[in-house]
Amino acid sequence: MAKTRSILARQLEARSKIWPDVNNHMLWDRTERDGFSTVPRAMPLIMNIMDGLSGKGFPVGQTYLEMWCRLYDELFITLNRPEEMAFYAGFTGQRAVRTWRDRVKRLAELGFIDLKSGPLGEMSYAIFFNPYHVIKKAYISGKVAEDKFRALVIRANEIGAFDLDDIDDSGNLIPLPSDDDDEEEEKKPVLKKQPRRKKIVKAA
Repeated sequence: MAKTRSILARQLEARSKIWPDVNNHMLWDRTERDGFSTVPRAMPLIMNIMDGLSGKGFPVGQTYLEMWCRLYDELFITLNRPEEMAFYAGFTGQRAVRTWRDRVKRLAELGFIDLKSGPLGEMSYAIFFNPYHVIKKAYISGKVAEDKFRALVIRANEIGAFDLDDIDDSGNLIPLPSDDDDEEEEKKPVLKKQPRRKKIVKAA
């Protein structure tokens, strides 16, 4: 934390030297403004990879980002404003909602989200899975270009995100240790190290 504050202080000092006439009130500071969402630092690259997986002419990244910005910590949303969501995602005209629905379905088919039916039809609710997991599985299947996946590995390392390590080389999710495992570990007897016996040398 102290290191982070030190970096921030240096950055603020540098900013004041480059833009001496700019004050914080002129900027979009999340600590002083409302209406912000938590966005992963790797999101631009993740969206890029999503678009590649979806196929040329069917980009899904913008649709994903629009829905992501509506999420809270429970990581699922109700898709009760399709016209609005389609417009915010950049789709207009008579086919806007149809195109948006297509993109949402593609995200589900790729595994980035899952859809459930409800009072709004077959696409009433959406839950969001960890995109790092989905991308690594796709990479193992040969569906993600080597250069893009390598870039994601490096970027994730830069920002301290180790989610890619959750998936093994076979594409399976490595289970987290359960509380039962911890209890079993505690029950194991602790073997005490026996002191080494001194060798007695008899006098000749």
